[in-house]
Amino acid sequence: MAYDKFEILKSSAVPLPIENVDTDQIIPARFLKATERKGFGDNLFRDWRYNPDNTPKEQFVLNNPMYSGKILVGGKNFGSGSSREHAAWAVYDYGFRCVVSSFFADIFRGNCLNIGVLPVQVSAEFLDEIYKAIEADPKTEIEIDLPKQTITILVSGAQESFEINTYKKDNMLNGFDDIDYLTKMKDEIEEFASKRPF
Repeated sequence: MAYDKFEILKSSAVPLPIENVDTDQIIPARFLKATERKGFGDNLFRDWRYNPDNTPKEQFVLNNPMYSGKILVGGKNFGSGSSREHAAWAVYDYGFRCVVSSFFADIFRGNCLNIGVLPVQVSAEFLDEIYKAIEADPKTEIEIDLPKQTITILVSGAQESFEINTYKKDNMLNGFDDIDYLTKMKDEIEEFASKRPF
């Protein structure tokens, strides 16, 4: 499934300074029955967002109108737990295009990259700077520059570089998932196959 190209994202951010956020907290298991990638955003952090009677929990950050944007800033070890790809689907479907943390679980990181959510790993010190900037001004903007692989707090100019696999970077810049990448190479694949002796 193709997604929007990711080049430079400039946005305010939603702070979630909680460590060890696992995939069951991101999208509880009871919502994993669907097989399409749509509709999961409604249940992102469901048990943290809503009371048992489905009324919003006012203290939870996604229910706070002060915070908005396409960037989610999570605590250390974000996306740990089970390997469910639905967690990444929920993050994307809610509207986030980037998650920032000082450490990501490997499978969650891969699932995000496969569907167009950029996981940006920063140092613990830089993560703290981001939280402080958002606390000072909830509308403060962060710039994610994928071509340059930098993240910048615009109000202060503080910046760090981040790592990303070259193949995944190219896919995100073009809005490709793995199937799109192969489809793009169809002519080359067919030419190669035509030269095989079997």
